[in-house]
Amino acid sequence: MNPNLIPTRIDKHSPTEMLLTWSDGASYAVPFVDLRFFCPCAGCVDEHTGERTILRSSIAPEVRPVGVQLVGRYGVQISWDDGHATGMFHFDRLRELCTKLGRKLT
Repeated sequence: MNPNLIPTRIDKHSPTEMLLTWSDGASYAVPFVDLRFFCPCAGCVDEHTGERTILRSSIAPEVRPVGVQLVGRYGVQISWDDGHATGMFHFDRLRELCTKLGRKLT
């Protein structure tokens, strides 16, 4: 991951997608439910095995973010309307999710 590649905009894109624009000009629309499912916190991923412990079926399809906060110069914390707010996405992981799960806009 390029350490200079950072998100320059994180915002609601549609009723079901987050817009993430990056310092290289690339923009992606990523479904909220995918971002919620891939939360990297210890409540969603076993710390010892790395196995995902949250079930996709346990996430409401209508889950929505209620807040986004930068964490230092390396990550983003998203708060969700289901009360979950402990996951912190490193920029490199967030970009990876954009390219794998998102719809490229530019």
